[in-house]
Amino acid sequence: MGRLSISCLLPASWHFSLAPVGCPRPLRQALLVGAVLALLYCSLLLLRGTHGRGTGSWHRYLARVTDTEATDTTNPKLNYGIVVDCGSSGSRLFVYCWPRHNGNPHDLLDIKQMRDSNRKPVVMKIKPGISEFANNPDKVSDYISPLLSFAAEHVPRAKHKETPLYILCTAGMRILPESQQKAILEDLLTDIPVQFDFLFSDSHAEVISGKQEGVYAWIGINFVLGRFEHTDDEEEPRVEVHIPGTEHQESILRKRTVGILDMGGVSTQIAYEVPKTVSFASSQQEEVAKNLLAEFNLGCDAHHTEHVYRVYVATFLGFGGNAARQRYEDSLFASTVLRNRLLGKQTGLSSDSPFLDPCLPLDAQDEIQQNGQVLHLRGTGDFQLCRELLQPFMNKTNETQTSLNGVYQPPVHFQNSEFYGFSEFYYCTEDVLRMGGDYNAAKFAKAAKDYCATKWSVLRERFDRGLYASHADLHRLKYQCFKSAWMYEVFHSGFSFPVSYSNLKTALQVYDKEVQWTLGAILYRTRFLPLRDIQQENFRGSHSHWRSFSFVYNHYLFFACFLVVLLSILLYLLRLRRIHRRMLRNGSSPSLWIEEGLPPQKMAGPL
Repeated sequence: MGRLSISCLLPASWHFSLAPVGCPRPLRQALLVGAVLALLYCSLLLLRGTHGRGTGSWHRYLARVTDTEATDTTNPKLNYGIVVDCGSSGSRLFVYCWPRHNGNPHDLLDIKQMRDSNRKPVVMKIKPGISEFANNPDKVSDYISPLLSFAAEHVPRAKHKETPLYILCTAGMRILPESQQKAILEDLLTDIPVQFDFLFSDSHAEVISGKQEGVYAWIGINFVLGRFEHTDDEEEPRVEVHIPGTEHQESILRKRTVGILDMGGVSTQIAYEVPKTVSFASSQQEEVAKNLLAEFNLGCDAHHTEHVYRVYVATFLGFGGNAARQRYEDSLFASTVLRNRLLGKQTGLSSDSPFLDPCLPLDAQDEIQQNGQVLHLRGTGDFQLCRELLQPFMNKTNETQTSLNGVYQPPVHFQNSEFYGFSEFYYCTEDVLRMGGDYNAAKFAKAAKDYCATKWSVLRERFDRGLYASHADLHRLKYQCFKSAWMYEVFHSGFSFPVSYSNLKTALQVYDKEVQWTLGAILYRTRFLPLRDIQQENFRGSHSHWRSFSFVYNHYLFFACFLVVLLSILLYLLRLRRIHRRMLRNGSSPSLWIEEGLPPQKMAGPL
């Protein structure tokens, strides 16, 4: 006879065994119902376990797929936000969207970049930079109007009045006098509300500091990587955090965030979380640190501290790849001219007696022109010597806890930290050396050394054969040796990362997309919106509890109901069993009658 056994994630005593033949139909039906309920519960437990243990990576993996889908503008539950990045060379508009908040005060809004019907990001750029209108501030609103008209075409008309618009100005506007900044912003605040219905208040147009820009970039990267999500997965890297501003320095354990390193052409920036309280070597250092440490709450409720972060942000002008090369050439030119004058030499004054530059590839030729004079260079390709020559440009001091230019830098927990390197950190490792991704100091130094020592004619031949990245040009080839040495020194000497550090990833994109600081800006500036949704949800819930019922927060209630149903089934089975035994003692077999749904028949007595 066949036998059906059911046992799934339940105590050992909850084991059902059913023999089909000779079993009463009500009994089989009851057991079948119990089996279905048990399987349902097992599935729910499995689903909950999967979601709980791997929610971060699972959610991020799905996000990589869904983020590329066209935005459903017919969905009335979608909200929108607009950020205009007014940079020095131009202004770019980004449109973001997000669904209604899920009601969990521990979660942030699920903000994504809006995509049009062709699945392309809704982005538009115009030139020149907004700072070009410093002397004509009354024309700024006309300048920015095409961007806002572009946004108005993509954001559903019914959503315009509730769509926040932020116009945030960066480097170009920072160098203008305050009076000119104010005039430009006033023109925007006066004219835009007349032409467009977006939610645009006085605080939505401003010139942000480099510190704010760095914080926004840090927020954007960590949001995309899922580092603000809460998970019980013990495999996720965690860090103990002392919450700023709490009594007795309350500590919590949460997911480890990543730091960012960004080396552009002009400046280099570093930003990372400082999880624990820091100490200072002097009162002066403490004053400096106040301008470099940002404390903020990303959560929707100021009383909840799980999303309170303390982030160190420092920007170093003149430490970008191109600016550093310029500083190096200026120093080279001045020292060579002075040496020639003192020693009566002609070094570098002609191509026949060039200055030997260890930071250029072997036999590569270059020129430095200043004040009508030309200094001829020829590369010797000595990576180690190049590094040594660049070390003084770090401007390090003997004071503890300092980095480039002697600027204060809080300690980094090298054993429990992770950093992403962008821009020049990626170009230096990938474009020519093809080592982008996980950074290894020893391998990088060896590859850079070999590259520098390779003859320029060989490098040109490889370039002509297309062996380097598609966007690598001759400028990259010529200055790759210098920039490799500069990046190495900034990272290890300037920021004091040990050569054994293995948690740096160099990248151009995160999850196949470029992450802008504007994403962090919209996240930070809309952080209180979930509180409104939660309050509305609670208000509706007080009038209609079942309408706001959610399995996520009521699974214990579900479990209790399931136990009640299961207990009822067991009691029913016990009652059937007692009836069955009583009838057997009376000498009758009720199986057939129960199966047919008929009352038991009296058996004929003996003749």
